[in-house]
Amino acid sequence: MSAPPPRKSLGQHFLVDDNILGVIARLAELDEVDVALEIGPGLGVLTNMLSARCKHVHAIELDNRLESHLREIASAPNVSVTWGDALKLDLSGLDPAPTKLVANLPYNVATPIVAESLDRLPTIDLWCVMVQREVADRFFAVPSTKAYGAVSVLIQLASVRTGFHPVSRTVFRPPPNVDSALVAFRRIALPDDFAGVRRVVEGAFAHRRKTLANSLQLADVASREAAVAALDSLGIDASVRAEALEPPVFVELARRLA
Repeated sequence: MSAPPPRKSLGQHFLVDDNILGVIARLAELDEVDVALEIGPGLGVLTNMLSARCKHVHAIELDNRLESHLREIASAPNVSVTWGDALKLDLSGLDPAPTKLVANLPYNVATPIVAESLDRLPTIDLWCVMVQREVADRFFAVPSTKAYGAVSVLIQLASVRTGFHPVSRTVFRPPPNVDSALVAFRRIALPDDFAGVRRVVEGAFAHRRKTLANSLQLADVASREAAVAALDSLGIDASVRAEALEPPVFVELARRLA
């Protein structure tokens, strides 16, 4: 049975090379007690490997053209396939609760899926995701670099990186026009009021060419006066831009703006 062509609109690039599976298993630290969450299983190459190594696999797929290709995999007693948009589904209700997110993420939703899972899926303690190399670099970028942004801050406040592996374009069909990478990271304790911290972080980077105080005002997070006062209490000049601050500073800033 021929597979349907990947849809560019869904950011699909199907994983077709079994050789990369060993790297994924190693970086994901797979164990027989794990419950894996896979978003975008595609043709099921990774799903098969996960089902052989994990207690259970939740596969979330939006493209119902793939139903016939995933039907046999879904018949396994430890595999559950859910059809729908991972960004709209309530994944917190999955049973058994997922402990690891292991996926070749669709390119156009990779960043929001990871960012949303940090606090909305608290049972996940390790991520191992295949993403564009540019996105993988952004996750753990350092301050004062072009790649450093809101998602860098949020991921680094919630986790530590445990692995990184560049991925050849030839493992996908069709081969993408960009480089990819596997990146693995493990959960650490979230800061108190992570939702409030997220709001400040996203507001701070919403207008990154502006000063941080102006960006927070434009994003309706805080008045410029309140932002300047909070920065001053931290000993930070009011002219600073968000990209200059280390992730923990945003936690203190959010506390002062609360």
